[in-house]
Amino acid sequence: MADTNQLSQPVKNPPAPGAARKPGFATTLRALRHRNFQLFFSGQLVSLIGTWMQNISQDWLVFRLTGSPLLLGLVAFVGQIPVFLLAPVAGIVADRRNRQHTVITTQALSMVLALTLAGLTLFRVIHVWEIVVLASLLGVVNAFDIPARQSFLIDMVGRDDLLNAIALNSSMFNSARIIGPAIAGLLVASIGEGWCFFANGVSYIAVIAGLLMMRLTRMTALEHGGSPIENILEGFRFARHTAPVRALLTLVGLVSLAAMPYTVLMPIFVGHVLHGGARQLGILMGATGVGALMGALILASRTTVSGLGRWVWMAATGFGTSLIFFSLSRHVWLSVAMLVPAGFCMMIQMGATNTLLQVMVPDRLRGRVMSLYSMMFIGMGPIGALIAGATAARVGAPWTVGVGGSMCIVGGAIFARRLPSIRGEARQLISEQEIAMNNPAGSLPLPR
Repeated sequence: MADTNQLSQPVKNPPAPGAARKPGFATTLRALRHRNFQLFFSGQLVSLIGTWMQNISQDWLVFRLTGSPLLLGLVAFVGQIPVFLLAPVAGIVADRRNRQHTVITTQALSMVLALTLAGLTLFRVIHVWEIVVLASLLGVVNAFDIPARQSFLIDMVGRDDLLNAIALNSSMFNSARIIGPAIAGLLVASIGEGWCFFANGVSYIAVIAGLLMMRLTRMTALEHGGSPIENILEGFRFARHTAPVRALLTLVGLVSLAAMPYTVLMPIFVGHVLHGGARQLGILMGATGVGALMGALILASRTTVSGLGRWVWMAATGFGTSLIFFSLSRHVWLSVAMLVPAGFCMMIQMGATNTLLQVMVPDRLRGRVMSLYSMMFIGMGPIGALIAGATAARVGAPWTVGVGGSMCIVGGAIFARRLPSIRGEARQLISEQEIAMNNPAGSLPLPR
């Protein structure tokens, strides 16, 4: 009898050859049997370590130059708001253009921006307004990179290993979140922020090289019919009129708006609440990454989408609860202990949501739906960051984070209450995509 708390019917993806006979760690890493994903995984791991080094160093640089929570929120806002504003256009690009070429272009542009920031910082001519401009330009690049990269996963591994590839991609992101801040904390304290920015710029060489070395034999069909405006509206209509998709995106948007800005306020917690420095900032961000990595590996070990709907709301409430306890802490190691479950729950919610969306969405709408996911996950963050920065300047960072955690708990409870009414439609969507998986029209050979 089906679990009545599931969002979706326990539909199994066909296992990769031999996957069912290799339990444990071999199953967890099954997507790495694809050469293209191996290249992507290794290159992205190096690049993302550099990205996290830059994120931490940039926050610390702004804090060192200004000491202003509002300016920290402003830099985060301009760096992420383009994802919100440009997501519909970026989704069309991901659905109509070669995704491999799109990702190569975005990674090359990101490298140029990182090296520019490094040069300005190393020559000691950096100003806050320049950080704001470069952060906003990087946000524009990321707006196109995120949906293209998420949609590109299926071209690398196919449908059989898609769920595993999503989870491993998340584990890679969070492995970098552990390593990058730790390295940044040491480098900032010893040789300054500029070299962290330079290291990030150089790290993009690895991912670009991996993308150029890929040999893709098949790719999912791209959208060619209709005008761009019609295509954009089609994506919005699908999300609006598909109850499970709408509910998942709404909860992600709420959590990103209310709770995710805690990362922007982390320098304030370190400097004013915990009385630490760059090293402690790296440790705290690394603790979040440890929890997130654990969550990603648990998701990677799954072979079905059974029960993920229940995981979504439980993770949202767990994330909010952890943030409330973190906001009450006044000791570094107690704060570290609270951030591990916060990272774990955040990763479970976002990873499970990503997975459910990808198994419910038709291939031809994949880029547009994933752009809406990035719009809610990344794009709502800057609005929340700006609000959190202004609020923290008036009532303090602990109160701001505590209220955000409470809103997560409320959102998770509302989602849990709606779960039974959207389960049937979710089952139907997943079944339709399982049928489409065996349709040869679902993928096309690459043009020679």
